[in-house]
Order: sequence, then C-alpha cells, then structure tokens
Amino acid sequence: MISRNKSEQLFEKAKKLFPGGVNSPVRAFKSVDGAPLFISKGDGCHIWDEDGNKFVDFCCSWGPLILGHNATPVRESITEALQNGTSFGAPTVLENELGQLIIDNNPFVDKIRFVSSGTEAVMSGIRLARGYTNKNKVIKFEGCYHGHVDSMLVKAGSGLVTFGTSSSAGVPESFSQETIVLPLNDEAAVLDCIAEHGHDIACIIIEPIPANNGLLLQKKTYLEFLRKVCTENNILLFFDEVISGFRVAFAGAAEMYGIKPDIVTYGKIIGGGLPVGAYGASDELMACISPMGDVYQAGTLSGNPVAMSAGIAQISACLEDGFYADQEARTQFFVDRINTYANEKGYAFEMVTIGSIFWLTFGEHDAIRKADEINADSMVDFKRMYAELLDSGIYIGPSGYEVGFISKAHTTEVLAEVSDRFCAVLDRLFQ
Repeated sequence: MISRNKSEQLFEKAKKLFPGGVNSPVRAFKSVDGAPLFISKGDGCHIWDEDGNKFVDFCCSWGPLILGHNATPVRESITEALQNGTSFGAPTVLENELGQLIIDNNPFVDKIRFVSSGTEAVMSGIRLARGYTNKNKVIKFEGCYHGHVDSMLVKAGSGLVTFGTSSSAGVPESFSQETIVLPLNDEAAVLDCIAEHGHDIACIIIEPIPANNGLLLQKKTYLEFLRKVCTENNILLFFDEVISGFRVAFAGAAEMYGIKPDIVTYGKIIGGGLPVGAYGASDELMACISPMGDVYQAGTLSGNPVAMSAGIAQISACLEDGFYADQEARTQFFVDRINTYANEKGYAFEMVTIGSIFWLTFGEHDAIRKADEINADSMVDFKRMYAELLDSGIYIGPSGYEVGFISKAHTTEVLAEVSDRFCAVLDRLFQ
C-alpha cells in the first residue's frame, strides 16, 4: 500500500482552512476513503504526490490537459505572456488570436465570448437563451451536469414531465421551478413536455456526450430528434460541450455528430490548464450580448492574457493533422486490451469509450444511457478497485461516476504497460 503520510498531514491542515479540506468537492476522497493525494508536480502523462509516489494520470485535471502535464508549447507560451503582465482588464491581441483560431475552425459559432469557467459559460448561455426568446423555462436532463448554476442544480421529481427540485441547499425552490428535468433517451417525455410548456421553453440544454455522471452515450438519432423538435417549436438547442468540446473533435460532439446547436459552451481544453470558459452562437444571437444588446454579462478576468496564451498553444496543437484520430486510436487500443482480457476471464467489468474519454463499469448490463440505469451497488466494486489502482501507480478521478481521459502524452508504449497493470488489478478483484 502506498504511503500517504504527507498527504494525510496536509489534509489535516487543509480541513482547518477549507470546507471539507478541499476547494472543490470532487477532489475529496469521500467515495474511496482516505486522504486525497496532494499533488506536487506533473510531467507528460505522470504526476507525483507529496509523498513521492509516481502515477500514470488518467484524470488530466478533469479533462483540460489533452497534451499532458507541463506540455512544452503551453508552458513556453505562458512564460512569454507573463513577461508582459498578468491581467489588464482591457482587450489584448491574444483574445483575438484565440477567438480567431476557434471560429475559423468551428462552423457552429459565428462569435464567442470568453469567461473564466464552464459554469460561468453555462450561466451566461442560459441568460442569452432567455433574453433572445423572451421565454423563461429550460429543459435539462437527469444525469447531465452543467456546473453549479442555481437553475441547473436541480433533480427530477416524480413523473416523467416534472419541474426540478433543488439538489443543493441555498437554491430557492422558486429558481428550480423554471427548470424542467427529463430522463435522457426518452423522446416521448420531451414531446409531452413541449406540448404542455412549449410556449415558455427558452432552450433545451444537454451534454451531447454526457460525461459527468458516468459516460451516458446517447444515440445520434436522439440528438437529431432534439434538433428537430427545437426547430419545429422555436426552442433553442443548447449543447454544453465543456468536456466534449475540443476533446472528441475540434468542434466537439457537434462536429462528431454533424448537428448544429443554437448555443454552445466550451471550457477546460481551451484554457490549456488555466481557467477559461466560452459560449458561442450565431451573429444574431450574440448581438443580444452587452454591449451590443441588453443581455448583460461581464467579467474582470474574462479573456485573461495568460490563459489566452495557454489556450492558443494547446488548441493549435489540436489542429495538427491526425490529432484526434490518433487520440481515439490510442484510447481504443488501451480500452480494447483491458476489455478483451476481462471478457476472456469472464469478469463482470467493461470500459466504455468515445474519442479519448473512457468510463469504468461493473456488472452485466446493456449500454447505459440514463442516470438511473447505473447500478449504485457497483460503486462498492469501484472503491475496491480504486485502492488497487493507486497501489499499482494508476491515478483516476476518485469517483465511480467520473470518466477518465487520455492525453497526447499517453503513448502506446505507456498504455500497453499500464493496461497490463490494470488487468492484474482485475485479477485481484475478481479471483
């Protein structure tokens, strides 16, 4: 068992400073026990904790590090930008450069607005949808996460067509009454909801690749259905691509599936490891945003020059020929090796994947497309696996509901060696 002495000491101190000892709840080890690892450095596909333990990292800072840790072009771009200062609260050429890179290579947006996080992007996008349509209600789906925006921190009530109820203290029920929560992969529920509330629905928001509560892969036909009913009922289709954007393709799931959303949000990868989010839409919709229109949104650190420089370096690398095909091929290689082994051994385990994202599942099941299809009892198996993976030098997010990521730094050679370690973990769990 790896030593966590220094991490445990640091966690005890952190608990006196921060709620639960962390600055984001997903970093806590509540689901897997023990003190969270305090990370001291990262390089390529590896991270080291304060106790000196070395891990192959499949968390990748929850997705942003598509080139790996401490990627040379990103680091050098940040260093160069820092020579000129850290923040101005005024326009810089770097905003233009990153914006141009995105728009020139993304047919789904005419203009974008940079913000500082994915949550802020979603919050602003919802306000835009309401301001443009002059409607109030939003449809979201159980199992999709859209940041800690008040109106998105809701869960389904009873019945298929239901107004949400708050899933967090501090969110007034009156806020959640403007959000309707539906099950994924249920066309009838969407149609029934629109029949009843369509006159006041501003947008339907969805992760086109739901990856915050398992990897709930939706059929392309279902996403095409949402596009069709939105068009027919003057409802805006809102793709939250904070995870999938620049991850499964440069223009995200919209590009992968060939479906044009009306509003789209991005984050994570476009910051190169620094805090950035963005929302985008057509010229017509974006003309509603202040200072052009009357939908207000502002941010002191929006378009921060250091973050812009990191984003330019990272997504420029993503534009290299074959980048995404290579990412998917190496991910499939890794997943196939493990799945083949598990299948040959008769283990009730499978890795689900799309692009360079994967998710660990336990038990016998068909494709999981809805949140309520995840077997909560399988989290006991994940907890046991997590400890074994750490002891084997493999780091993933500390929750069985979270996905893993492959970066450019995860070479085929590394993935072959790690898959062998992973299979050995399966042997210890199932034999």
